[in-house]
Amino acid sequence: MDWQTVLSFSVVALLLVLSPGPNGMLIAKTVPTSGKTIGFANVAGFVAAFYVHGALSILGISLILVQSAQAFFIVKMLGAAYLCWIGLKALKDAWKGAAAPTSVAPAKRRRSLSKGFTEGFLTNASNPKVSMFYLAAFPQFIPVAEGAAQSAFLLVLVHSMINVVWFSAIVLLFDRLSKRARSNGFQRWLKATTGAVFVGFGIKLATLRAI
Repeated sequence: MDWQTVLSFSVVALLLVLSPGPNGMLIAKTVPTSGKTIGFANVAGFVAAFYVHGALSILGISLILVQSAQAFFIVKMLGAAYLCWIGLKALKDAWKGAAAPTSVAPAKRRRSLSKGFTEGFLTNASNPKVSMFYLAAFPQFIPVAEGAAQSAFLLVLVHSMINVVWFSAIVLLFDRLSKRARSNGFQRWLKATTGAVFVGFGIKLATLRAI
């Protein structure tokens, strides 16, 4: 694989990572309430999901999902249900916050690293924009020749490292702003916003058509 292809892929992957989506909203919800350590666990989950997306694309399962309406529908609805569940849970928390005290305890909601990792993994695995990227765009960068699998995983590595740099910076930013972000008013606004966004992404995924 030539470096021009890698560079072109890096630009496309960077734009994908920078665009707003469920991953960023999860970080925005996690760090103010559970701390930067759990935020980094979310990021680790994102990275693991990239390799799942890449492996499915390389093994041709993505093509099967595109060509099989039933398989695509099942996978699509599972992802949509998960995103909607996160969104409805956040909206519920925002509603309950109306009767909460004037401040939120700083990062004392005991959430394990494994839970943070799982949330990040499931969010990125069911992220509609990432799914469609690996279904449609990703195969275009893989050379049809010997060593295609190695080239593909190199591109997944590039994508995941861009993700690590960007979302680690976001985690640190939210951690710096955590004192302001822990106010009850901000928490209610943030949960309501993230909840609505996650439900929106879930609906978008549910209405997505196979290519």
